[in-house]
Amino acid sequence: MGLADRDNQPFDELALEEHIATALAVEEPRGRELDIVYAIIKRVFKPTVVGAENIPDRPCLFVGNHSLFALDGMVLGPVMQKDLGRFIRPMGDKFLFSVDGIGNYLAKHGAVIGHPEVCSALMKNGSDLLVFPGGAHEAVKSASEMYALQWRERYGFIKLAAKHGYTIMPFGMVGPDEFYGHLIEGQDLPDSMLGSLLKRVGLLTEDTRSDMMPPIPTGLLGTLIPKPQRCYIGFGQPVDLSEYEGKKLGKKKLQTLRAEVAGEIEEQLSELLLLRAQSRDEDSLLRRLLTF
Repeated sequence: MGLADRDNQPFDELALEEHIATALAVEEPRGRELDIVYAIIKRVFKPTVVGAENIPDRPCLFVGNHSLFALDGMVLGPVMQKDLGRFIRPMGDKFLFSVDGIGNYLAKHGAVIGHPEVCSALMKNGSDLLVFPGGAHEAVKSASEMYALQWRERYGFIKLAAKHGYTIMPFGMVGPDEFYGHLIEGQDLPDSMLGSLLKRVGLLTEDTRSDMMPPIPTGLLGTLIPKPQRCYIGFGQPVDLSEYEGKKLGKKKLQTLRAEVAGEIEEQLSELLLLRAQSRDEDSLLRRLLTF
Protein backbone atom coordinates (compact mmCIF):
# COMPACT_ATOMS: atom_id res chain seq x y z
CA MET A 1 0.00 0.00 0.00
CA GLY A 2 1.43 3.42 -0.95
CA LEU A 3 1.53 6.08 1.77
CA ALA A 4 1.12 9.07 -0.54
CA ASP A 5 -0.95 9.67 -3.62
CA ARG A 6 0.53 9.86 -7.09
CA ASP A 7 1.22 13.58 -6.61
CA ASN A 8 3.05 12.75 -3.37
CA GLN A 9 0.61 14.63 -1.16
CA PRO A 10 0.56 13.88 2.58
CA PHE A 11 -1.25 10.65 3.36
CA ASP A 12 -4.35 10.56 5.49
CA GLU A 13 -4.66 9.50 9.12
CA LEU A 14 -5.81 5.99 8.27
CA ALA A 15 -2.77 5.38 6.08
CA LEU A 16 -0.56 6.78 8.84
CA GLU A 17 -2.11 4.48 11.44
CA GLU A 18 -1.68 1.49 9.13
CA HIS A 19 1.97 2.38 8.53
CA ILE A 20 2.63 2.65 12.26
CA ALA A 21 0.94 -0.70 12.89
CA THR A 22 3.02 -2.29 10.13
CA ALA A 23 6.22 -0.73 11.50
CA LEU A 24 5.57 -2.01 15.02
CA ALA A 25 4.85 -5.51 13.72
CA VAL A 26 8.12 -5.82 11.77
CA GLU A 27 10.44 -8.45 13.19
CA GLU A 28 14.20 -8.29 13.09
CA PRO A 29 15.37 -9.85 9.81
CA ARG A 30 17.25 -13.10 10.13
CA GLY A 31 18.17 -16.03 7.97
CA ARG A 32 19.91 -16.74 4.71
CA GLU A 33 19.09 -13.48 2.92
CA LEU A 34 20.71 -11.39 5.65
CA ASP A 35 23.71 -13.74 5.82
CA ILE A 36 24.29 -13.45 2.08
CA VAL A 37 23.99 -9.65 2.04
CA TYR A 38 26.30 -9.36 5.04
CA ALA A 39 28.89 -11.65 3.44
CA ILE A 40 28.86 -9.57 0.25
CA ILE A 41 29.18 -6.30 2.19
CA LYS A 42 32.11 -7.66 4.21
CA ARG A 43 33.86 -8.97 1.11
CA VAL A 44 33.35 -5.96 -1.17
CA PHE A 45 33.48 -2.98 1.19
CA LYS A 46 35.45 -4.41 4.15
CA PRO A 47 33.71 -2.20 6.76
CA THR A 48 35.75 -1.20 9.80
CA VAL A 49 33.91 -0.13 12.97
CA VAL A 50 35.52 2.05 15.63
CA GLY A 51 34.05 3.45 18.84
CA ALA A 52 31.39 0.76 19.22
CA GLU A 53 32.10 0.79 22.95
CA ASN A 54 30.51 4.26 23.06
CA ILE A 55 27.08 2.90 22.15
CA PRO A 56 24.99 2.66 25.34
CA ASP A 57 22.96 -0.41 26.17
CA ARG A 58 19.63 1.33 25.64
CA PRO A 59 17.55 2.38 22.62
CA CYS A 60 19.19 5.15 20.61
CA LEU A 61 18.51 7.54 17.78
CA PHE A 62 21.53 7.03 15.52
CA VAL A 63 22.36 10.25 13.64
CA GLY A 64 25.00 10.52 10.93
CA ASN A 65 26.16 11.98 7.64
CA HIS A 66 24.26 10.87 4.55
CA SER A 67 26.11 9.55 1.51
CA LEU A 68 25.70 10.15 -2.19
CA PHE A 69 22.59 8.32 -3.48
CA ALA A 70 21.80 7.23 0.12
CA LEU A 71 23.83 4.02 -0.23
CA ASP A 72 25.15 4.14 3.34
CA GLY A 73 22.23 2.12 4.65
CA MET A 74 23.16 -0.75 2.36
CA VAL A 75 26.36 -1.17 4.38
CA LEU A 76 25.32 0.17 7.75
CA GLY A 77 22.22 -1.96 8.36
CA PRO A 78 23.77 -5.44 8.01
CA VAL A 79 26.93 -4.41 9.88
CA MET A 80 24.95 -2.93 12.78
CA GLN A 81 22.80 -6.03 13.06
CA LYS A 82 25.40 -8.74 12.57
CA ASP A 83 28.42 -7.15 14.28
CA LEU A 84 26.81 -4.98 16.95
CA GLY A 85 23.46 -6.68 17.55
CA ARG A 86 21.44 -3.52 16.86
CA PHE A 87 18.43 -3.60 14.53
CA ILE A 88 18.17 0.02 13.40
CA ARG A 89 15.00 1.40 11.83
CA PRO A 90 15.89 3.93 9.09
CA MET A 91 13.54 6.88 8.68
CA GLY A 92 13.13 8.07 5.10
CA ASP A 93 11.28 10.63 3.01
CA LYS A 94 7.64 9.81 2.28
CA PHE A 95 8.18 9.74 -1.49
CA LEU A 96 10.17 6.51 -1.06
CA PHE A 97 6.99 4.84 0.18
CA SER A 98 4.69 6.23 -2.50
CA VAL A 99 5.34 3.30 -4.87
CA ASP A 100 3.84 0.00 -3.70
CA GLY A 101 6.75 -2.28 -4.56
CA ILE A 102 9.47 -0.06 -3.14
CA GLY A 103 7.47 1.00 -0.12
CA ASN A 104 6.53 -2.55 0.81
CA TYR A 105 10.12 -3.75 0.41
CA LEU A 106 11.48 -0.95 2.61
CA ALA A 107 8.82 -1.53 5.27
CA LYS A 108 9.50 -5.27 5.29
CA HIS A 109 13.17 -4.60 6.02
CA GLY A 110 12.48 -2.17 8.85
CA ALA A 111 12.47 1.24 7.19
CA VAL A 112 9.77 3.73 8.14
CA ILE A 113 8.57 7.07 6.92
CA GLY A 114 10.15 9.99 8.73
CA HIS A 115 6.97 11.32 10.29
CA PRO A 116 6.83 12.60 13.92
CA GLU A 117 4.00 10.23 14.85
CA VAL A 118 5.85 7.24 13.39
CA CYS A 119 9.01 8.23 15.21
CA SER A 120 7.15 8.70 18.49
CA ALA A 121 5.47 5.29 18.20
CA LEU A 122 8.79 3.56 17.65
CA MET A 123 10.47 5.47 20.48
CA LYS A 124 7.67 4.43 22.83
CA ASN A 125 8.34 0.89 21.61
CA GLY A 126 12.03 1.20 22.51
CA SER A 127 13.36 0.82 18.97
CA ASP A 128 16.76 1.84 17.63
CA LEU A 129 16.18 4.52 14.99
CA LEU A 130 18.38 5.92 12.23
CA VAL A 131 18.08 9.39 10.73
CA PHE A 132 20.15 11.47 8.34
CA PRO A 133 19.06 15.09 8.94
CA GLY A 134 20.66 16.15 5.64
CA GLY A 135 18.15 14.00 3.78
CA ALA A 136 17.94 14.33 0.02
CA HIS A 137 20.26 17.34 -0.05
CA GLU A 138 23.19 15.26 1.16
CA ALA A 139 22.20 12.37 -1.10
CA VAL A 140 22.67 14.48 -4.25
CA LYS A 141 25.68 16.55 -3.15
CA SER A 142 28.59 17.50 -5.37
CA ALA A 143 32.13 16.18 -5.00
CA SER A 144 33.17 19.43 -3.31
CA GLU A 145 30.60 18.79 -0.56
CA MET A 146 31.79 15.28 0.21
CA TYR A 147 31.53 14.43 3.94
CA ALA A 148 29.99 17.82 4.71
CA LEU A 149 26.81 18.03 6.78
CA GLN A 150 23.95 19.92 5.13
CA TRP A 151 21.32 20.09 7.82
CA ARG A 152 20.00 23.59 7.10
CA GLU A 153 17.39 24.50 9.73
CA ARG A 154 16.30 20.99 10.65
CA TYR A 155 15.72 20.45 14.37
CA GLY A 156 12.95 17.85 14.32
CA PHE A 157 15.20 14.97 15.36
CA ILE A 158 16.39 16.93 18.40
CA LYS A 159 12.83 17.83 19.40
CA LEU A 160 11.61 14.24 19.18
CA ALA A 161 14.61 12.77 20.99
CA ALA A 162 14.18 15.31 23.79
CA LYS A 163 10.43 14.73 24.00
CA HIS A 164 10.97 11.01 24.61
CA GLY A 165 14.18 11.35 26.64
CA TYR A 166 16.09 9.41 24.00
CA THR A 167 19.82 9.13 23.58
CA ILE A 168 21.27 10.44 20.33
CA MET A 169 24.16 8.33 19.07
CA PRO A 170 26.25 10.39 16.61
CA PHE A 171 28.32 8.53 14.03
CA GLY A 172 30.38 9.26 10.95
CA MET A 173 30.75 7.07 7.89
CA VAL A 174 33.48 7.26 5.25
CA GLY A 175 33.43 5.32 1.99
CA PRO A 176 29.93 5.43 0.44
CA ASP A 177 30.42 9.02 -0.77
CA GLU A 178 33.09 7.61 -3.09
CA PHE A 179 31.22 4.61 -4.48
CA TYR A 180 30.76 6.78 -7.57
CA GLY A 181 32.71 9.45 -9.37
CA HIS A 182 30.95 12.57 -10.67
CA LEU A 183 30.94 12.77 -14.45
CA ILE A 184 28.70 15.86 -14.39
CA GLU A 185 27.63 17.65 -11.23
CA GLY A 186 23.89 18.10 -10.76
CA GLN A 187 24.04 21.89 -10.82
CA ASP A 188 26.01 21.77 -14.08
CA LEU A 189 23.65 19.34 -15.80
CA PRO A 190 21.11 21.87 -17.21
CA ASP A 191 23.86 23.67 -19.18
CA SER A 192 25.53 20.49 -20.48
CA MET A 193 24.93 18.62 -23.75
CA LEU A 194 23.25 15.86 -21.79
CA GLY A 195 21.05 18.44 -20.09
CA SER A 196 19.96 19.78 -23.48
CA LEU A 197 19.01 16.27 -24.54
CA LEU A 198 17.04 15.70 -21.33
CA LYS A 199 15.18 18.96 -21.91
CA ARG A 200 14.23 17.92 -25.43
CA VAL A 201 12.72 14.64 -24.22
CA GLY A 202 10.93 16.37 -21.33
CA LEU A 203 12.93 14.84 -18.47
CA LEU A 204 14.38 18.21 -17.47
CA THR A 205 12.17 21.30 -17.22
CA GLU A 206 12.46 24.90 -16.09
CA ASP A 207 10.78 23.88 -12.82
CA THR A 208 13.43 21.27 -11.98
CA ARG A 209 15.43 22.41 -8.95
CA SER A 210 19.14 22.40 -9.73
CA ASP A 211 20.03 21.97 -6.04
CA MET A 212 18.14 18.66 -6.02
CA MET A 213 19.70 17.22 -9.17
CA PRO A 214 22.05 14.31 -8.54
CA PRO A 215 25.38 14.11 -10.34
CA ILE A 216 25.80 11.83 -13.33
CA PRO A 217 27.66 8.93 -11.70
CA THR A 218 30.52 6.75 -12.87
CA GLY A 219 31.04 3.60 -10.88
CA LEU A 220 33.18 0.52 -11.23
CA LEU A 221 34.96 0.58 -14.61
CA GLY A 222 32.58 3.27 -15.81
CA THR A 223 29.43 1.28 -14.99
CA LEU A 224 26.67 1.93 -12.46
CA ILE A 225 28.07 -0.72 -10.10
CA PRO A 226 29.47 0.87 -6.91
CA LYS A 227 33.25 0.95 -6.61
CA PRO A 228 34.61 -1.37 -3.87
CA GLN A 229 35.60 1.44 -1.52
CA ARG A 230 36.48 0.35 1.99
CA CYS A 231 34.00 1.71 4.53
CA TYR A 232 34.75 3.10 7.96
CA ILE A 233 32.10 3.69 10.63
CA GLY A 234 32.95 5.63 13.79
CA PHE A 235 30.73 6.27 16.80
CA GLY A 236 31.22 9.39 18.88
CA GLN A 237 30.05 10.20 22.39
CA PRO A 238 26.33 9.67 23.05
CA VAL A 239 24.15 12.70 23.77
CA ASP A 240 21.74 11.71 26.54
CA LEU A 241 18.54 13.77 26.46
CA SER A 242 16.75 12.00 29.31
CA GLU A 243 16.73 15.18 31.41
CA TYR A 244 14.60 16.88 28.75
CA GLU A 245 11.91 14.20 28.55
CA GLY A 246 8.48 15.74 28.11
CA LYS A 247 9.89 19.25 27.83
CA LYS A 248 9.59 21.70 24.95
CA LEU A 249 13.00 23.14 24.22
CA GLY A 250 13.68 26.70 23.14
CA LYS A 251 15.50 27.60 19.93
CA LYS A 252 18.80 28.34 21.66
CA LYS A 253 18.84 24.98 23.44
CA LEU A 254 17.91 23.17 20.23
CA GLN A 255 20.79 24.91 18.47
CA THR A 256 23.22 23.99 21.23
CA LEU A 257 22.24 20.32 21.24
CA ARG A 258 22.27 20.09 17.45
CA ALA A 259 25.71 21.67 17.34
CA GLU A 260 26.92 19.11 19.88
CA VAL A 261 25.65 16.22 17.74
CA ALA A 262 27.08 17.73 14.54
CA GLY A 263 30.42 18.29 16.24
CA GLU A 264 30.63 14.64 17.27
CA ILE A 265 29.88 13.52 13.70
CA GLU A 266 32.42 15.90 12.17
CA GLU A 267 35.07 14.74 14.61
CA GLN A 268 34.41 11.14 13.64
CA LEU A 269 34.65 11.97 9.95
CA SER A 270 38.01 13.64 10.45
CA GLU A 271 39.35 10.70 12.44
CA LEU A 272 38.01 8.15 9.95
CA LEU A 273 39.56 9.95 6.97
CA LEU A 274 42.88 9.93 8.81
CA LEU A 275 42.50 6.24 9.68
CA ARG A 276 41.76 5.44 6.06
CA ALA A 277 44.83 7.33 4.88
CA GLN A 278 46.96 5.42 7.39
CA SER A 279 45.48 2.10 6.24
CA ARG A 280 45.99 2.54 2.49
CA ASP A 281 48.82 0.00 2.43
CA GLU A 282 46.39 -2.69 3.60
CA ASP A 283 44.42 -2.43 0.36
CA SER A 284 45.31 -4.81 -2.43
CA LEU A 285 46.63 -3.44 -5.72
CA LEU A 286 43.40 -4.59 -7.40
CA ARG A 287 41.22 -2.66 -4.93
CA ARG A 288 43.33 0.46 -5.42
CA LEU A 289 42.97 0.22 -9.18
CA LEU A 290 39.22 -0.38 -9.02
CA THR A 291 38.61 2.57 -6.68
CA PHE A 292 40.89 5.04 -8.45
